[in-house]
Amino acid sequence: MDDKGESDICIIGAGIGGLTAGALLTKKGYEVAIFEKEALIGGRALSFDDLTSFTLERYKELLSRFHMHIQFSDPDLQIIFEKKMLRGYKLDLGYHAIGGGVLSNLNSILSELNDHVDILESYVGLIKDDGFDFPFLSRTDKLKILPNLLRLLFSSEKTMKQLDSVSMKETIEKYGKGKMKLILEIFSRSITTVNNLDRISTGEMFRAQRNLYRGSKPVGYPKNGLNAIHQKLADFITKKGGEIHLEKPVKKILFDGKKATGVFVGNKEHYFKTIVSNILIQDLFTIADEKYFPKEYVKNIKSLTGTGSLCAYYSLKKIDSNLPGKTFHFIERDVGVDGKDAVGMIDFMASLPESGLSPFDHLVQSYIICTPDEAKNKKMLQSLRELLDKNLEGLIPDFRSNLNWAIYPAVWHLDGVAKTIDNKKIDIRTPVENLYVIGDCVKAPGIGFNCALNSAKMLCENFPSLS
Repeated sequence: MDDKGESDICIIGAGIGGLTAGALLTKKGYEVAIFEKEALIGGRALSFDDLTSFTLERYKELLSRFHMHIQFSDPDLQIIFEKKMLRGYKLDLGYHAIGGGVLSNLNSILSELNDHVDILESYVGLIKDDGFDFPFLSRTDKLKILPNLLRLLFSSEKTMKQLDSVSMKETIEKYGKGKMKLILEIFSRSITTVNNLDRISTGEMFRAQRNLYRGSKPVGYPKNGLNAIHQKLADFITKKGGEIHLEKPVKKILFDGKKATGVFVGNKEHYFKTIVSNILIQDLFTIADEKYFPKEYVKNIKSLTGTGSLCAYYSLKKIDSNLPGKTFHFIERDVGVDGKDAVGMIDFMASLPESGLSPFDHLVQSYIICTPDEAKNKKMLQSLRELLDKNLEGLIPDFRSNLNWAIYPAVWHLDGVAKTIDNKKIDIRTPVENLYVIGDCVKAPGIGFNCALNSAKMLCENFPSLS
């Protein structure tokens, strides 16, 4: 390779994938520089330690850059900011649970860095018209259902690959009876953040669910918010000599023929032996000239779609003492979304004092699944908001009289690429020499947060240790 004063590795984007890759690569002895366009690390899994440091205008601008907006709030968002009602609260851009809880890949990766993050975990209940079940499955249900479910979950990889092209609708028609049908209907949607069962891959859903049957609880959330994870990774990178450059957007990737050679940042060219993109894959060609890539590759990337949600954060003066630490799913039938039925979740893990997310009152996090287009449709969002409020009311009948504030972020790029039958995720290695892509947009095990973590780990397997 020609010597142009290159450093080892450039990572574009300080999301969870970029930070994880940066930490693992610096551990191996590589020089790593991360360029992040925002003033904060975390990417689309960003969390705010205290939103009172933001003006309302700056908050709205930031959300728009992450394909989000606040469609509703109570009281008006202007009043919430003027009265600094969010002081002390730690909120995500949009709610991001970590599937698999303590047995997710997160602490496995952090252990390689001699670190650890404490994770709150919860079993999942089900909200019904006449109350709720908690947990979702009784002991009797488990005895009846688990043998068949485990047989599916722990099928060989050969079988899983065959199931990759089988829709959950087909699987439910074959195996779904009684409570088993409800499990497959709800969990397949909540794991993939997709309502349409025709689009959900049976193989991908079962791969993502395996951790739940190794002793972990289904839902996890880090104490002190997602930023606790990001900061640990960032601190490791900088302590090992890596660099994280904030508010330094990459304007373009530099090429020499069929080889990526560097990036253009500010008014300067920076040369690297390897370039790693952690931005939304659909945005790759805003910084990389598509003429260097095969036409079919470009066409496939431009066809990929993400996932959407309407989230809600509620601050409540009081809640029933049996709710903190619990998480509940719900399913609403024939509500006009793609796939007809909509699944959502009401999470009370953040209402635990040890969560570190609420200064004094109770914080409730929730979401309901929709498509990216539905997340931009005001009429649809109004219907989804009513469903979120209705399900919270089913758990806390007097929640409105105990409400401090509520905000409803609509997200149309929660996961960069939906893990579905029709989305053909790309490999980490691109057709261009020295250029890799990572994040929840690529072909890696898991969904969302876990997919991003695993993509970073897979990337690092291409690089031998230098130390």
